[in-house]
Amino acid sequence: MTITKTDDMLKYILHQRRQKLANLIDFPVILWSGRSIPRNYPALTFPFRASSHFLYFAGLQLENAAIRLESGKLELFLDDADPSSTLWHGEMPKRAEIAELIGADAAFPMTELKARSTNAATIALQDSLTLLQQSQILDRPLAPSKAPTGIDLELTQAIVSLRLSHDAASLVELRQAAAVTVAAHKAGMAATGNARIEAGIRAAMESVIISENMTYAYPSIVTVQGEVLHSEHYHNPLQTGDLLLADVGAESSMGWAADVTRTWPVSGKFSPTQRAIYDVVLAAHDACIDKISPGVEYQDIHLLAARIMAAGLVDLGILQGNVEDLVEMDAHALFFVHGIGHLIGLDVHDMEDLGDLAGYAAGRTRSSRFGLGFLRLNRVLRPGMLVSIEPGFYQVPAILNNSENRAKYKEFVKWDELEKFADVRGIRIEDDILVTEEGREVLTGKLPAKAQEIEELVAVSM
Repeated sequence: MTITKTDDMLKYILHQRRQKLANLIDFPVILWSGRSIPRNYPALTFPFRASSHFLYFAGLQLENAAIRLESGKLELFLDDADPSSTLWHGEMPKRAEIAELIGADAAFPMTELKARSTNAATIALQDSLTLLQQSQILDRPLAPSKAPTGIDLELTQAIVSLRLSHDAASLVELRQAAAVTVAAHKAGMAATGNARIEAGIRAAMESVIISENMTYAYPSIVTVQGEVLHSEHYHNPLQTGDLLLADVGAESSMGWAADVTRTWPVSGKFSPTQRAIYDVVLAAHDACIDKISPGVEYQDIHLLAARIMAAGLVDLGILQGNVEDLVEMDAHALFFVHGIGHLIGLDVHDMEDLGDLAGYAAGRTRSSRFGLGFLRLNRVLRPGMLVSIEPGFYQVPAILNNSENRAKYKEFVKWDELEKFADVRGIRIEDDILVTEEGREVLTGKLPAKAQEIEELVAVSM
């Protein structure tokens, strides 16, 4: 880790966050950063990324560290690097330097943590080694982070309430991540004409992110198989007639994410059928963004997208029937199966390590409906929330060829008409929207979404 010169802003914002936490709980808290995970032998590890809950209060990507929070004060627990590590990693900052940078009230080696762990709450981490350490130091078993109990549940609820709305320092980072993400998508479009396989476009996009000393917030999705929602393969050739779906987002060095998707024609021009479906998805995208405002139910935004998608597919002759009835029976979900979006923050799906404790308001549970069960966020929107809006259309063989679906929707899907749209495997359009006091701000709004504008950006590479 390299410490760079900074002003007092980091200290100030971290102080403000822990003061806000102290106003919500009256017991000590210990949060662990986690550790590197070996890839195949101990010295070769996967890139380290600190726990987001730790990052929110500590601000830095510290490995094998912990912080203790109580009454608005922060104690740092971190071992100084072994002198022998200098050969491999260079000079590392000392514990006292790091403590000064983040405004810690005290700093100790990790061996002192056990003595200061009495009656402390925590959030269980995902990696098993750190989870074991947490349990040993706290001298109690820990429930998974998605199902905490006792004071761990109280802590989780308090942190959720803080992180749901972003403070000014968070927004600086989120705007930076959004700007780099916009540039990456433009670079991907500009590289299309010279790319041979999907990996060529991925390389162009991720190089923009890396050149800004950022990383990607999640494994990039750059694929001509747009119906595969989380495809992580990049070997497919780019052929005339293909649509390329790119879901790529940057993460700042302090861990704040962006999440953007665009879909464009490899040839630089949408076919008539591709353009028709694209415009249906875009209509849902634009209408949902326009509806974002404080006090609005996010589920209502999802249902608006469902109605627009259903109406558009009726207009194209793919579905038939009354739009409200089609949505009620989840016919639209044959093609738009996922939710309209999610929270964005320190995680691209922010706080989803907590299950639905963050995404769902108290007393709300997941629907069993085909068209609502994958909704990741079910809350009333409030200022400071950053959410994604990402409607899509997908022809997933496992869904469309399912015998039960065929039987259930046989009167409502014109299968012969659908075959005319075989060149549309998947289309998604996604942006990041900040809920403001007055309404909304599209942080990724500088990236065009209209079909003609997309074609113009891709055409530059031809």
